[in-house]
Amino acid sequence: MLGSTHGTLTTHSRAAGVVACGERTRTTVHGTATPGEDTDVSGRPLHAPVPDLDRLFRPASMAVVGASDSEGRPNTGITRRLLDWAERAGARLHPVDPGRTTVFDLPCLPSVADLPDTVDLAVVLVADPLPVIEELAGTTVKFAVAFTSGFAGTGEEGAAAQARLSAAVQGSGLRLLGPSTNLHAVEEFRDDLEGPAIALITQSGHQGRPVLALQELGIRLSHWAPTGNEADLEAADFISYFASQPEVGAIAAYVEGLKDGRGFLLAADRAARNKVPVVAVKAGRTPTGARTAASHTGKLTGADDVVDAAMRQFGVIRVDGPDELQDTAALLARARPPQAYGVAVYSISGGTGGHFSDLATAAGLRLPTLSDAKQAELHQWIPDHLDVTNPVDNGGHPVGDRRGRKIIDALLADPSVGVLICPVTGPFPPMSDRLAQDLVDAAETTDKLVCVVWGSPVGTEEAYRTTLLGSSRVVTFRTFSNCITAVRAYLDHHRFTARYRSPFDDAPRTMSPSARKAQALLHPGRELSEHAAKQLLRAYGIRVPREQLVTSAAAAVRAAGPVGYPVVMKASAAQLSHKTELGLVRVGLTSASQVRDAYRELTDIARYERIQLDGVLVCQLVQRGVEMVVGVTHDSLFGPTVTVGLGGVLVEVLRDAAVRVPPFGEDQARSMLRELRCHALLEGVRGAPPADVDALVEVVLRVQRMALELGDGIAELDINPLVVLPRGQGAVALDALAVCR
Repeated sequence: MLGSTHGTLTTHSRAAGVVACGERTRTTVHGTATPGEDTDVSGRPLHAPVPDLDRLFRPASMAVVGASDSEGRPNTGITRRLLDWAERAGARLHPVDPGRTTVFDLPCLPSVADLPDTVDLAVVLVADPLPVIEELAGTTVKFAVAFTSGFAGTGEEGAAAQARLSAAVQGSGLRLLGPSTNLHAVEEFRDDLEGPAIALITQSGHQGRPVLALQELGIRLSHWAPTGNEADLEAADFISYFASQPEVGAIAAYVEGLKDGRGFLLAADRAARNKVPVVAVKAGRTPTGARTAASHTGKLTGADDVVDAAMRQFGVIRVDGPDELQDTAALLARARPPQAYGVAVYSISGGTGGHFSDLATAAGLRLPTLSDAKQAELHQWIPDHLDVTNPVDNGGHPVGDRRGRKIIDALLADPSVGVLICPVTGPFPPMSDRLAQDLVDAAETTDKLVCVVWGSPVGTEEAYRTTLLGSSRVVTFRTFSNCITAVRAYLDHHRFTARYRSPFDDAPRTMSPSARKAQALLHPGRELSEHAAKQLLRAYGIRVPREQLVTSAAAAVRAAGPVGYPVVMKASAAQLSHKTELGLVRVGLTSASQVRDAYRELTDIARYERIQLDGVLVCQLVQRGVEMVVGVTHDSLFGPTVTVGLGGVLVEVLRDAAVRVPPFGEDQARSMLRELRCHALLEGVRGAPPADVDALVEVVLRVQRMALELGDGIAELDINPLVVLPRGQGAVALDALAVCR
């Protein structure tokens, strides 16, 4: 029986694996890595400072470069809007234009060099903002907004122009918003609303309109960051800033492209540490969508499954559209932490309750069966023939007495219930009016979440417009799906933050002895032979079969004895990825004569195929276990990513795999396995014993550490199959492929 090595990795070292992206973060004054900062072994930052953006959103003094009051000019409307905003906010406005002496009766300065030292924000409305930005970078102005469109979204010339804008502010005290942005950063928000607010980030300004409209439903907004092409300030900067603002209850974002993978992870990490939910629409799920996003923002989109994994790892709630964005962000901003994770469905129709419960259960919500005592209590007010197990069918909400309120209070008092949802497919006065009022009144007396789905297509009913929307405690939806999406996100967010520990805290900061051994095995630009790739694995403590590399038939026979019959023989050479298809593998050899014949056959095939062998491997035969694959590939945005999935010869056909973006710890490695369709195989099926999942998790984390420490030395690593033996017996890498950069 093969011995196990998987107990040698400590809990701390399991959580410490981090993989570096393909490119190191550039050195700037804006929060990326500089010598002496806290970095991981690859030199990449483990912390991102929170930018001070107070004066961007609340400037005491602002300049408008290219200001105009001439009738019919586009800049005139923008100048007028900014002047109105400044008057309301108590800010001073300084028009700048060399051809004017006044703008809207304000003195107009000839250039930015004439601005006073107190200017916080400069809005640049000229066609070519670069000269102005370069001049502003030499002043005390803190922020600039480049309103002009185009740049990186218009091709190579535009991308070069945007790069010059970015370079102009590097190393200066000026931060730049845009280009291709708008004036939503100085949007006027309602100041008569209370409670936690939503902070909004959009790369396409129009996509934020549904969230802005939430103010009309009583939801407070505090900030809007229209990031545009992100030549400097990016979505990650605003996530970090908003997550540190006490009034922000949730961050809502529409993102087309992420500028820097590590920067995004660090920002999401800060939000997770502060327990601030981030809800995001990320465009580019399909190839068509990805092309559209790239042409609009000029940034890399990244493989969608990798983006999805990165968001899940750090608690970012990904939704599909603006309607889900507004509803989910609104619920998360307003709702208090759950007292329980069970959902109770209360309906005036058995059909409605059953349908909603089917959808909720399929989405992963838990609808606990109410206790016999609770059902008996409910049947005091609900006829015995109606089902009250959950969902609860009241047969028609009582309107003539207090029974309806007693039913709702009883449900909210159940310790297994943290969320009460009442789906109303259509109004039915006066019953629906009384139902809405009872739900609102009950919500005022509890910390538990009360949700209503008001399904009327009209939406003008008094019960909806006044009673439900007038409540700050009831969260009202218009569709079943949006309600279920938001409630699931709410419960998932609180589960996630309750157990969250930042993987950056455990990231390794010094190289392991394994790295020095492995680096000597790399050959830039080459695909290693199986034998050399397995040496890499050995260097990191990943178990491989007993094997010897031989260069003669006699040596093969001598090797078979200590390896132990039966043996496997394989041709070994660089650039030899598909040995089985070429007939370069022999399995189950039981005698010296078979070994001798196999050696000759393999070398004959190699000569015929013009393959330059470095030898033939005589390997131990591992006969039982679950075949998995563990590998490393490079994502254009995040760099190295780690994948685990069902292995074997059909790995590319079955495509059962899960991916993570380092850094991640043991909890995420185990979560990867639970995502797999083949997870049942690891638990044992049809009499097979459970597999050694602990050993598999250890291999995933060791591979992650290898990718981090070897940096750009490895372009691709593939362990397939990794045979996971029965519990307690470990895991063995039967084959491996490694491609060096």
